[in-house]
Amino acid sequence: MDHEVKIRADKINFYYGKTQALKNIAIDIYSNKVTAFIGPSGCGKSTFIRLLNRMNDLIPGARVEGRILMDGKDINHAKMDVVDLRRRVGMVFQKPNPFPKTIYENMAYGLIINGIKDKSFIEQRVINSLKKAALFDDVKDRLHDSALMLSGGQQQRLCIARCLVVEPEVILFDEPCASLDPISTRKIEELILELKHDYTIVIVTHNMQQAARVSDHTAFMYLGELIEYDETEKIFTVPKEKMTEEYLSGKFG
Repeated sequence: MDHEVKIRADKINFYYGKTQALKNIAIDIYSNKVTAFIGPSGCGKSTFIRLLNRMNDLIPGARVEGRILMDGKDINHAKMDVVDLRRRVGMVFQKPNPFPKTIYENMAYGLIINGIKDKSFIEQRVINSLKKAALFDDVKDRLHDSALMLSGGQQQRLCIARCLVVEPEVILFDEPCASLDPISTRKIEELILELKHDYTIVIVTHNMQQAARVSDHTAFMYLGELIEYDETEKIFTVPKEKMTEEYLSGKFG
């Protein structure tokens, strides 16, 4: 795997109070690739990706050991600007979570709170991001309608567009299709394949077929440990670990 490393996790242990949720995780996530995390519920997938934008900082009693480097810089360093980190590492959640505002206000919000006042700049960035999220044609005549009027799949694409508007480098997807129908799911998957040309993508998914379809590399986790990590094709056809093989063949999970 001679690709450029965007994020390197080195010996990561993570605790919720006294409970250890992640054990000694070491993994490289590559630029402009899609990396999928699979494994049964509660195995630490979401906990791990939330370390990448320090979302776990918000949990009382949470504690991390080890280093996570992004472009070679330790993101847990005291001098790291967490607001800027979360701009650079965007996140899309399991359930679409548009603000109860207009489509346009949802999109402009991230720019306005970052101090951008130039209206024509904001408008152009909003339009470009909606286009990148394959949503502009659906909403161009209703930008001033409530975002809550959109369908579930459109709301999820709006949340992706809202992420893109602040020009992140990495996008984390935490089971982005869990609440969507098959057609919306396919649109999101096509979008992910498109976005990897410009962004580094990390996706947590329960759906093994989804991991097989969209990712370049797959990490299999079990009970807080990284069991196996390789190119997706190898994981799905010739896994090295017996446990990976058993999970993929449906013996547990």
